[in-house]
Amino acid sequence: MTATVVARRPVWSRPYLLAGILAVWLLLWALFRGQATLPLGGAELTPLHERIGQAAEAVDRSRDSNPLFLYFINYIRLFLDEFVSFVQALISRPSFGRPVPVIGWLGVTGIATAVALLYGNLRVALLTAAGFASFGLLGLWEESMDTLALTTCAVVLSLAAGIPLGIWAGLNDRFDRLVTPVLDFMQTMPTFVYLAPLTLFFLIGPASATVATMIYAIPPAIRITAHAIREVPATTVEAGTSLGSTPWQLLRKVRLPLAKRTIVVGVNQTIMAALAMATIAALIDAPGLGKTVLKALETLDVGTSFNAGLAIVIMAIVLDRVTSAAGRRVETAHRAGRTRGPLWRRVQVAVVLAVTAVLVYLSYIYVWAAEFPGDVDLGSYVRSGADAASQWTQTNLYTYTNGFKNLVTYGLLNPFEAVLTGSPWWLVLAAVTAMALVLATVRVAVVCAVCLALLVLLGLWQDSMVTLAATLVATVLVMALGIVVGVWMGRDDRVDQVVRPVLDAGQTMPAFVYLVPILGLFGATRFTAIIAAVVYAAPVAVKLVADGIRGVSVSAVEAATAAGSSTWQIISKVQVPMARSAVALAASQGLCYVLAMVVVGGLVGAGALGYDVVAGFSQLQLRGKGLAAGLAIVVLGTLLAALTKTAARRADAAAHGRH
Repeated sequence: MTATVVARRPVWSRPYLLAGILAVWLLLWALFRGQATLPLGGAELTPLHERIGQAAEAVDRSRDSNPLFLYFINYIRLFLDEFVSFVQALISRPSFGRPVPVIGWLGVTGIATAVALLYGNLRVALLTAAGFASFGLLGLWEESMDTLALTTCAVVLSLAAGIPLGIWAGLNDRFDRLVTPVLDFMQTMPTFVYLAPLTLFFLIGPASATVATMIYAIPPAIRITAHAIREVPATTVEAGTSLGSTPWQLLRKVRLPLAKRTIVVGVNQTIMAALAMATIAALIDAPGLGKTVLKALETLDVGTSFNAGLAIVIMAIVLDRVTSAAGRRVETAHRAGRTRGPLWRRVQVAVVLAVTAVLVYLSYIYVWAAEFPGDVDLGSYVRSGADAASQWTQTNLYTYTNGFKNLVTYGLLNPFEAVLTGSPWWLVLAAVTAMALVLATVRVAVVCAVCLALLVLLGLWQDSMVTLAATLVATVLVMALGIVVGVWMGRDDRVDQVVRPVLDAGQTMPAFVYLVPILGLFGATRFTAIIAAVVYAAPVAVKLVADGIRGVSVSAVEAATAAGSSTWQIISKVQVPMARSAVALAASQGLCYVLAMVVVGGLVGAGALGYDVVAGFSQLQLRGKGLAAGLAIVVLGTLLAALTKTAARRADAAAHGRH
C-alpha cells in the first residue's frame, strides 16, 4: 500500500504576511497617532536647511574667484546663454539693431514647411505650415519662437553628445554596462530635481534651462542609438570585415547606414523630451510658452493657460509628425535600396529651397513679413472660450466633479494620508522595511530603510509622506484605468485601433499641459494634481497592459473557452494572470510618471515637496529647504523604483517559470 504525500501550502504565505504587517501597523497607528510625526511649517527651517542655504550662498560668493567657475562653469554658462540668445535673435527677438528678428514669421514658417516637405511629405508640410501660422493667430508668436529656440539648442547639443555616446555604447559592452545605470537614474528622477542644483552653478536663465533640458533629452538619444548599432546584423558586419574594411569604415559605411532609420526614432524621442522639459524649465526663467503657462497657473487664469497650452500641444504635434515622417521616409528608402527618381528629387529640392529663400528674404526686408499681423487675434477668443467653458463646467457639472473629487479624496487620499502622516516616523520605517522584506529582497529592504531614514534627516518627513500618499493614490487610479482599458484594447483590435492613436498623442504632450484642463474642471486643489498625474501616466500603463494581454497564448485562451469559461473568467483567471509581468511593468513605469507629475502639481495646490521646491526658487531664504526637497524627491523616487522594479522582475521570472 503506497502512502500518498499531499503538498501543503505554507501557512505563512506572502499575502498573509503582508496582511499581518498592515494589521500591526494600523494597530500601532491607532495607539501612537500624532506622535513623532516631525511636522514642519511652510516657512520653518531646520538646521540642515540653514546649512544648505549657507552653502548655496558660499557657492554664489565664490562664483568670481573659484577656479572651477572661472575656467569651466562660467565659460559653459556664457556659451549656452550666447547660443540660445543667437537663435532667439534669428527667429524671435529684435536684434542686431533691427526692431524685428533676422528671420520673420514668414521666413520661419517657410523654413519649417520646407523641412517638413523635404524630409516628410506634403500632408506633413501642410500641417507644419498651419501649425506655425496658428502660433501667430493665437497671439503667441514670440513666445512660441522662444520655446522653439530653447528646444532647438538643447536638441542640437543633446544629439551632438548623445549620438556619439550611443555609438560607443553600441560597440562597447563595458561602456554600455557603465552608462546604463546613469541613464536609468536620469530618466527615473523627476524633472523638478534637476532645476534647483543647476541654478546654483548656472544661475537662473537660459543656460540652466538648456542644461536641465539636455539632462532629460540625452538618455533617449544614447539608448536608441546604442540599440540601433547593436541591431545591425552580425553577418553584414562580418562581410565588411572580410573585405578588409577598417573599424571606421565599418561604422561609416555599414553600421550607421543600416542603423539610420532607428536613430531617427531616437531623434524624435529626444525632440519630444526636450520640448517637455523646456516648458517645465520656465520655473528657472526659461523663455517661451512655459513661462506664460506658469504665470497663468499662479493666478489661476484658465483662459491664458489654455491658450498657451494649446500652442505647446500644436508645437509638440508638429515636431512629432515631422520627425516621424522623416523616419518613415528613411525606412522606405532603406527598403527600396535607393532613392526614388534622383533627377526629380533634385528638381524638387531646388524648387523648395528657392521658394524658401524668397520667403526668408521677404521676412528680412519687409515688416509685414517679419511681424505677424496683430489685427488677426484668435487667442482672445480661445481665452474667453476657455474661461467660459471652465466657468460653465464648474457651475453645471459641479455635482458630478465634486462628487468624484470627494469619492477619491475621502475614500482613498485622506485614509492614505492619515496613516502615513499620522504614524510615527519609526513606525513607517519599520512597516515599509518589513513589507519590502516580504515583497522583495534583503537588499531592497535595506535600500527602503536607508531612504526613509534620509527623509527624516532631511527634515521633510511630513511633506514627503503627503507626496507619497498622493503618489500612491494616483498610481492606484492609473492601474485601475490601465487594466480596464488595457484589457479592452488587448482583446479587441478595433478598440485598439481607435484608442492607441489617442494614447500616442497623449504621450507627445508636455507635462505642463495636463494641469490646464484639470485646473478648469476642479480648481486648484491637491486633487487636481492627482488627476493630472493619472492623465499623464495612464497612456504608458494602458499600452503596456494591452501589449501584455495581446501576448497571452491564443491556445490558452481557446482552451479556457472550450472548457466553458465565461468572458470574465477568461480575463481574471487566464489573461491577466498570464500577463502579470506586463502589469507589473505598467505599475513600475506608471509610478515614475505619477511621481513626476504629482510634484509638478505643487503649482496648483498639491503642496508638499513640489511646493517646497518652487518656494526655494522664488524665496531666497527658503533656498536651502528647496534644495533639500529636491533631494527628498530623489530619495522617494529611489525607494519606489527599488520596490516596483523588484516586483516587476519577480513577476517576469514567475511568468517565464510558469511557461
